[in-house]
Amino acid sequence: MAERIHVVQVGAPDPELHNSPVVEETAEEYETAAQALPDQPQCYFNGCRYPQDQLVCSGSELLRCGRGVWIQAGSCDNTNP
Repeated sequence: MAERIHVVQVGAPDPELHNSPVVEETAEEYETAAQALPDQPQCYFNGCRYPQDQLVCSGSELLRCGRGVWIQAGSCDNTNP
């Protein structure tokens, strides 16, 4: 049985609002983004600030705040984790 994920649903990123970059942890772009941005203890999504290690769902995508960037951390879809 799939475990139910209880995290904030933030919706889709609004390009008009402040958003931290979303990257894959294993991708080269994570290192590039982490080096380009100052090491920050929070991430932004649609203008809202979230602390380090906060999990959010953007649609069916699970994101984790790490060093000022959103890291793809899996799925928020309980039927297809």
